[in-house]
Amino acid sequence: MACDEQPIHFANSTLGSERHICAFFHSPEEEYRVLLPFIREGFEHGEKAFHIVDPALMDDHVHRMRDAGIDTEGASQTGQLVVKRWQEAYLRDGHFDQDSMLALVEEFFSSGSADYPLTRVIAHMEWALEDFPGVNDLVEYEARANLVVAKYKHPCICTYDCTKFGAGVAMDILRTHPMVILGGVLQKNPFFVPPAEFLAELRERGAYGSSSTAA
Repeated sequence: MACDEQPIHFANSTLGSERHICAFFHSPEEEYRVLLPFIREGFEHGEKAFHIVDPALMDDHVHRMRDAGIDTEGASQTGQLVVKRWQEAYLRDGHFDQDSMLALVEEFFSSGSADYPLTRVIAHMEWALEDFPGVNDLVEYEARANLVVAKYKHPCICTYDCTKFGAGVAMDILRTHPMVILGGVLQKNPFFVPPAEFLAELRERGAYGSSSTAA
């Protein structure tokens, strides 16, 4: 953590240098109980918020932030808050292209913003359960995303509804993140496998796309 950076408090802990985090939740209530203090703190620090959410839940997402005392309208007008639908990020052009998405993340992180010292990213990941080409590349994408996120200081939270993902895929997802939130607590992930090692394992298995992400 840079010496001039304000501490990032998240899920009963303080975030260190590892900033790619998977967060497993059983319900929206549990999710927002953990996320809202993290989101609110970012605004208090003058940081940017970039969220990718289920289009069916965009209104609910914004309302929850507003109810938590965040001026969503004002922050949206200034560009401090950006909320995108899955179709504007992961599912552009009606499919998931992990190379294109990684390039988008790299471009977004590298460009930064002179107006904001940090960007707090939250991405709802249930898009991988939708019926679109490429979604079965989710696990490979998450492994490769470490190579991009590690270059920058922006925290990137990938949220998963653990009631919707199968146990095998959930374990693979867990293994692609150096930090994890379980039971509402942020902790170092003992199951994390470095990207090169994990990608080699995926190649040995064969095409991961043959697996289903659904429960």
